[in-house]
Amino acid sequence: MTLSVVIVNYNVKYFLDQCLASVFGSNRQLANGEQMELEVWVVDNDSVDGSASMIRTAYPQVKLIENHQNVGFSKANNQALLQATGDVLLLLNPDTIVEPNTLCHSVDFMQSHADCGGLCVKMIDGKGNYMKESKRGFPTPSAAFCKIVGLTSLFPHSRRMAAYYMGHLPANEVNKIDIMPGAYMMIRREVYDKIGGLDEQYFMYGEDVDYSWRIKQAGYENYYLPEPHIIHYKGESTRKGSLNYVFTFYNAMSIFVNTHFDGPGAKFYNIIIHIAIWLRATMAWCSRIAKRMALPLLDFACAYGGFILIKHLWATFWASNIHYYPPEYTTLVIPLYILILMLSAWLGGGYDTPYKPMRMTKGMLVGMVMLLAFYSLLNEEQRYSRMLLLAGSLWTIVSTQCIRLVCSFLHLPGYTLRHNQPVPTLIIGSDKETTRVTQLYTKVHPSPTAITTTSDTSPNHLQDIIRINHIIRVIFCAHDIGLEQIIHLMAELKTTGVEYTIAPKEGEFIIGSDSVFSKDSALVSHIDTISTPLCKRQKRLFDIVSSTMLLMASPIMILLQHHRGTFYAHIVQVLTGKKTWVGYVGHEGVFDSAQLHPNADSQMRRQIELQYMHTYRLRYDATILWHNLRNI
Repeated sequence: MTLSVVIVNYNVKYFLDQCLASVFGSNRQLANGEQMELEVWVVDNDSVDGSASMIRTAYPQVKLIENHQNVGFSKANNQALLQATGDVLLLLNPDTIVEPNTLCHSVDFMQSHADCGGLCVKMIDGKGNYMKESKRGFPTPSAAFCKIVGLTSLFPHSRRMAAYYMGHLPANEVNKIDIMPGAYMMIRREVYDKIGGLDEQYFMYGEDVDYSWRIKQAGYENYYLPEPHIIHYKGESTRKGSLNYVFTFYNAMSIFVNTHFDGPGAKFYNIIIHIAIWLRATMAWCSRIAKRMALPLLDFACAYGGFILIKHLWATFWASNIHYYPPEYTTLVIPLYILILMLSAWLGGGYDTPYKPMRMTKGMLVGMVMLLAFYSLLNEEQRYSRMLLLAGSLWTIVSTQCIRLVCSFLHLPGYTLRHNQPVPTLIIGSDKETTRVTQLYTKVHPSPTAITTTSDTSPNHLQDIIRINHIIRVIFCAHDIGLEQIIHLMAELKTTGVEYTIAPKEGEFIIGSDSVFSKDSALVSHIDTISTPLCKRQKRLFDIVSSTMLLMASPIMILLQHHRGTFYAHIVQVLTGKKTWVGYVGHEGVFDSAQLHPNADSQMRRQIELQYMHTYRLRYDATILWHNLRNI
């Protein structure tokens, strides 16, 4: 066997389908005239998206290993490597697409370079941009420091400052490198036999650094090839802002140092790494808080300014005294009014994305009604002005909507208010394929689309179409255009800034850089499921409020219980979030969604649960809890 390809999959069925299609569609003719024998292993880490059944149906030639839990990247790869028979081994990510000549060219290079223990190739992302993660240097303290503080970005071609990505080496030349990316890591069989499989201490991230190091320690070289390319849809940048990524990635670096280095140098490096962990974690946390709070703070500032202006105008022209209202009205009462309005809007989903104007308006109107009702209960000396409360609330509603209009004008993600505007799209392929893809795309895409089609693949012609028609998205028909040509066209057109997606030869889906359009997505795109932030927030708020009320009424309620021993335990579990009153998949509940149907069989109970999840309403929980008040 010439080549064994090993792919570890976890809930990326559509990406995996594209990846396997590109692998099996690759050329098999090697430079020496022999046919490349190929076997493909897929290790599925307990995916729940139907990946395994898709493989069995569409790719019966794949050797499938199904795990019943997510065992991690390293261990899953080792499961297949132990059984693989190829003279050359390739670890390949499922969210990649290889050119037709990628595999043969890589094998040819390895066979003609005896010192080559491992190799990788140039990666481009879903928009045709070169990914600097294609080649990396060892993460020395200085290299890691430059990356952490941003010097690598400021000096991308410096040997010292950009050492982490070996920026001094041209991206279009063959070079010896330190670290190969785990997305495409080809290994010589004799190297694997000599140094063994991946270190299973690494659950995710770091295993490529460790293995590349071990290859060089064994006396071999790691090579970077600029041609041919692969498309890597997801990459390191997709999660680097998350706290989980920071801790997982830098913990992997700590494992690497502890495994391969000894002495005071290793201790110093570990100190640096742990400083980096907390530094990056703090930066990620601050960045996340800043992004989340920027808009609410702007809302508060505009609303406060409006309230103050209205107060001054009203005091001047109605009371003829600009100092008519006491200082505490400005410093305490007005901020309290605004916070209640904003909290009401938040509870109503006004701050969720994608932004929906009516949620913000309804939420604040509810808050205004609550304020007016509370105002009527106050003593006369505490009632400053109903007019100011009403006018200020209306100003807050208007100002928040105006801010969203500005966000929409600036094309900020999640705040576009032009949902009904066409999305200019170019579909490239034959008449037959563009017709098929147009029908699929208009069926699954949530908004109307202005579609242009062409069969001309000349870069200059395509650039003219994109410019004249203001194209935002380009779809390539893989039935008519080879992957090699698609990749080169993406590179040629990357300056246009358009999004790229690929429609496979067969199948009811279109795959893009950050999303997958499928017929399944069309069925659920407008369903307000229990997984949405609004529904989860409402459900949790109901749990807290109802549990608190039950706890306050417990001296009486406990006398009515059929099972008094669990009454307080269940209330405490719901209050602390360990349980919810009405459970569903993945969330333990005191009661279940089929509680009102005691005679339902297992199949019917499953359908009720799905209906509960897909059409969740707060009244469902209230009804179930009400009917079970004596069974808590």
